[in-house]
Amino acid sequence: MMFDELLMIPGPVHVNSRILNAMSRRLIGHRTPEFSEIMRNCTEGLKELFGTKNDVYIISGSGTAGMEAGIATFSKLDRITCIDNGKFGDRLGKIAERYTNVDVLRFEWGKSIDLEKVEVSLEDGSQAVAFVHNETSTGILNPAKEIAKIAKKHSALVIMDGITSVGGDEVKMDEWGIDVAIVGSQKCLGIPPGLSAVAVSERAWEFYNERAPFYLDLSAYKKKIKDWQTPYTPAVPLFVALDEAIKIIQEEGLGNRIKRHRTMAKAVREWAVNAGLKLFPELNEYSNYSNTVTAIKMPEGITDKELRGTLKEEYRILISGGQEHLKGKIFRIGTMGNIGKRELLSTLVALEDVLTRKGVALPSIDSAIKVLSEVNQ
Repeated sequence: MMFDELLMIPGPVHVNSRILNAMSRRLIGHRTPEFSEIMRNCTEGLKELFGTKNDVYIISGSGTAGMEAGIATFSKLDRITCIDNGKFGDRLGKIAERYTNVDVLRFEWGKSIDLEKVEVSLEDGSQAVAFVHNETSTGILNPAKEIAKIAKKHSALVIMDGITSVGGDEVKMDEWGIDVAIVGSQKCLGIPPGLSAVAVSERAWEFYNERAPFYLDLSAYKKKIKDWQTPYTPAVPLFVALDEAIKIIQEEGLGNRIKRHRTMAKAVREWAVNAGLKLFPELNEYSNYSNTVTAIKMPEGITDKELRGTLKEEYRILISGGQEHLKGKIFRIGTMGNIGKRELLSTLVALEDVLTRKGVALPSIDSAIKVLSEVNQ
């Protein structure tokens, strides 16, 4: 008997049946009061997740579209500092290089950011700093609050990729002093890929670049938001999905949702350590383990193909491997979106079976069960 594949990767994630049902309803026109009401609900709901009272603009495009919109629209800069300690920090730098001069602060993937180097870069004349809050490629949570504090001392613009933290972990854009923040739909929001949203402070418009790409120029979105509309034809079914997802988040309560994500990730970490495995990220006093994905070093005695391949073939569970030079060196378990105890325990039990059969791990599922007792799912 074949079952649906269980996605335990850091996006796309499992989609709640309520969201799928909402997407299957009749298509509506995007220049109608009905769509405007959906747009309003989505926008106002996202403000709570970003922790902002500022405008939020929703783009029909993946998280990378949101990244480019956030950087390109506010790239009237002589130089921007981009922090790279993972795949998506590297991507921020590559996007920024198309629009202005960039000081890329590179750290070994999986290592913590050296805040002193951020300070030096800004002292040296950078007018902005861009960074990834939750780097899923390495399983590390970067110190957003501390980075923004340093930037504020130098009156620098702060751009934060919150694609895999908004809606799943604490994000306080206004309180922290973030000027531009981005989220993607297929991560903690729990809907299919294809939407991104960019939250923007009033101050960010001081850096507006009128030569931003036509479709990603957020000034066009700013003009239409007063009518709860988008400047161009939106992916209507995805807006309907987001509307339903926002309702699900509000029913759960954002605080409860954040706690669930954190508990799930803690359970994975406890399981891994007690199984004799090693977590990948190396933390300093400012960084933390990600609460939406856990990166674990591949143990000796088993290959990536044997681990993830067997898991997929025998259990129809999909987890992620490492990216680029980390391929074969780590594996990653997503704990984001609408998953609960059932999905997580199924994954850990299956992983434990594969690993113990190869003699590279110890039974440790009880440690995860103990942590998950905190979650009423």
